[in-house]
Amino acid sequence: MASRTIRIAAAIIMDGAGRTLLARKRGTDCFMQAGGKIEPGETPLAALTREVREELNVSIATAAYLGRFTAPAAHEAGALVEAELFNVKLSSPPVAGAEIAEIIWASPDNTALNLAPLTQNCVLPLLANWGLPKFNQVSINETSQKG
Repeated sequence: MASRTIRIAAAIIMDGAGRTLLARKRGTDCFMQAGGKIEPGETPLAALTREVREELNVSIATAAYLGRFTAPAAHEAGALVEAELFNVKLSSPPVAGAEIAEIIWASPDNTALNLAPLTQNCVLPLLANWGLPKFNQVSINETSQKG
């Protein structure tokens, strides 16, 4: 049983080729969605906006809430992450910042990467079940995209 639950907000960011953006933090080996811990009194979207700005040096153009997902924490033994997941469009191309060592665009069927449990067990199956055309039809204001 998990010793504690970590509340996070996380972004599914897709490109036109059907790949999702994944980030790897310094000192870790797992790739995961951009995002992070929700601070006390902070809404999930406010936390995600802050984390995306810090981690990817970019603003969120649009975001659509997808739901809450739970998985074992990637880097904290015995803990669970409870993720508020959003479909996100960025205002410009992302650039690794803050504690991010590397960002990559990964195909949902890529099995060569070391993925965080949330990504492996929740995000990729979500993308596979929805398929890219349906996924891109989530309530997004397409006119506010830049790139």
